[in-house]
Amino acid sequence: MRPGILLTLIVLVIPAFFFSSNSGDSKESRAATSVYDRVTGSGKLRCAYALYNPGCMKDPNTGKLSGIGIEALELVAGNLGLAIEWTEEVGWGTMIEGLETNRYDIVATPVWATANRARIVDFSDPLYFSPVCAYVKEGDRRFDGDISGLNSKQFTIATIDGATAEIIAQEDYPEVKRLSLPQMTEFGQLLLTVSTGKADATFTEPADAALFIKSNPGSVRRVGAPVRVFPNCWLFRRGQMEFKEMIDTALSQLNNSGALDRIIEHHEPAPGILYRTAEPYRRALSR
Repeated sequence: MRPGILLTLIVLVIPAFFFSSNSGDSKESRAATSVYDRVTGSGKLRCAYALYNPGCMKDPNTGKLSGIGIEALELVAGNLGLAIEWTEEVGWGTMIEGLETNRYDIVATPVWATANRARIVDFSDPLYFSPVCAYVKEGDRRFDGDISGLNSKQFTIATIDGATAEIIAQEDYPEVKRLSLPQMTEFGQLLLTVSTGKADATFTEPADAALFIKSNPGSVRRVGAPVRVFPNCWLFRRGQMEFKEMIDTALSQLNNSGALDRIIEHHEPAPGILYRTAEPYRRALSR
């Protein structure tokens, strides 16, 4: 090969190599940007929300959001010097997808931390805990002594496809018949099914039951102790430990100051039906 041609090739190839290399680094850098770096760098916390009382509600006239998760996260963001950007309303089946595609940084509505979700997302420390209890028609005393008596083919449990009541029925009451409702059914329909005698029992949160009973007094009643307890946490993309530590520290400050308890108390449908987190210093003093 003649020297002139060789020199020309070198001149063309070297810049192309560096351009390609730098371009690749830039793409990798953008992909590797952590949620913590993006949030602290921009000063904005991009938040999605799902409507679920008392975690998140929306005023139909003004569009203003409220609820335990919303107001607690607003205080957390304020203490961290961050502005909240409400990006979109999401459904229970789509909220994780938006985290994975970086459309938002966190889901502001507290969700239950479960094993299935833990495989693909991470959680904040709990804001509070939700018990799940059995409910029967008002006046029904058949299961007062022992709720395990429900595990019989002569009884029916109202469930929603894939929801907690169905899982509890499968795991704890395999003999019982199930009256299954579609996934998009509102949870109040479970209690309505029981109150109208179409099912003997269902399982739901006391918070849901309190709201239903408020509109339908004398319809259903709780039976026995909670059969499950779930932590309610904020949701974000998996593996973002710096972001999690920042959020958890700010949440702990709310808990230790009493601000979180005041928010919960304000939105609790009935006194004592949402379980608070225990303060670490009280646990230490009780030893």
